[in-house]
Amino acid sequence: MSVEINNESEMTVEEGTLLRLAAFVLQTLHVHPDADLAVMLVDEAAMERLHVQWMDEPGATDVLSFPMDELRPGTEDRETPAGLLGDIVICPQVAAVQAENAGHALEQEVQVLLTHGMLHLLGFDHAAPEEEAEMFGLQRDILLSFAMAERGR
Repeated sequence: MSVEINNESEMTVEEGTLLRLAAFVLQTLHVHPDADLAVMLVDEAAMERLHVQWMDEPGATDVLSFPMDELRPGTEDRETPAGLLGDIVICPQVAAVQAENAGHALEQEVQVLLTHGMLHLLGFDHAAPEEEAEMFGLQRDILLSFAMAERGR
């Protein structure tokens, strides 16, 4: 598995934790170990440009996902093929506001956004209520399992 993190924002994030989380998500969802993922952290101005360009919506957003090979989760018996999972762009400044509103740390919010973005890359969506329940339930379960694994480190 190749996960590349490029922090172009002016905010400090714990990249080691994000790398471990990305690996955990990929393993949990049975994605081939040779899948590639790129994560970029950008400031609000860069995120706003991307948001306008790709979503035709004004203002900075928290996370954008750009799937490449349209990989889907595998199973215990059959993992996904190797390939390019895609790119995730996170804006830590937007995440900081959301973290404060939610009453938790920036690191926790960035972990939520990374997991959320990875689920989008793997084909999950939340447009319909059933999809939202499935995606957010899986996101919660992954983050709780990861937190327990991190405590055991």
